[in-house]
Amino acid sequence: MPTPTPNDPNVPKLANFLCFAIYSANLAYGRAYKPILDELGLTYTQFIAIIALWEEDDQSVGSLGEKLFLESNTLTPILKKLEALGYVRRRRDPADERQVRVSLTPEGRKLREKALPMNLVAAAGLGEDFPVVQKAVVRLRENLLRAVRGQGAKAVEVAEAE
Repeated sequence: MPTPTPNDPNVPKLANFLCFAIYSANLAYGRAYKPILDELGLTYTQFIAIIALWEEDDQSVGSLGEKLFLESNTLTPILKKLEALGYVRRRRDPADERQVRVSLTPEGRKLREKALPMNLVAAAGLGEDFPVVQKAVVRLRENLLRAVRGQGAKAVEVAEAE
């Protein structure tokens, strides 16, 4: 078999892989958000854990992990760090000692006031395109989750920008 040349149409191009586009976009988001998150003294994963607790305070580590798509062995060190920073409190669930519950401290709630004025959308360079891009990416994620759960991906048309 001859060695393929760079212009061979049968050779997959990295730029044509949607998974690579999403992966590299995730890395770019991390770089765009870093200066803002540095002001808060948080990593991206710590920040999304805090956001999930702003949405619903006092939840189990398991429930929080499901929302963040993180296993408890990955989430636990993040929560320990947030606890050391004074933003969350972890405690055993009195109804089920096997469960650990996480809740915001007053400092964790105050962090919201500091974070809300920060414009993460502008930092990502999306501006007016944000609602369209967000909707398309959320649909993609939901379709992928259905597919990996064995429900089959449902075809969804991506709304075009007006």
